[in-house]
Amino acid sequence: MSAHRTDRRHEVYDEDSFRHFLAIERRRAERSGRSLLLLLVDITPDSEGDGSIDAAEADALFAALATCVREIEVIGWYRTGRSAGAVLTQGANGPPPDVSRRIGERVAGALSQRLPARVRARLEVRVLQLQTRPKNRYA
Repeated sequence: MSAHRTDRRHEVYDEDSFRHFLAIERRRAERSGRSLLLLLVDITPDSEGDGSIDAAEADALFAALATCVREIEVIGWYRTGRSAGAVLTQGANGPPPDVSRRIGERVAGALSQRLPARVRARLEVRVLQLQTRPKNRYA
């Protein structure tokens, strides 16, 4: 697994490692009956059609993202250079759409404060509630 550290609290995982942790957390959520949220920060193509960001911009993006999530959350590339992600483990109180909206707004605000305008303009924040199937304990 490949990762680098954004700060003292978080490691940023490459796409394969991030998807590995996502699969583990999804299975864990299914067993426990908890909800699981996937936070995605999509990078849209610029005016020249380039859909990626450079290493310094990626570092700034992940440093900002790390300020929005708990230490136990996994962050990394969902799609290398195109979508950053965070696996939000433990579900939250309140109706799922409201929770997703509030998390998305908080993350968008933090990214807006910490990233240069040229990067900010290319980001789209989405929060997806991953449906988990409760495990049939009698099967």
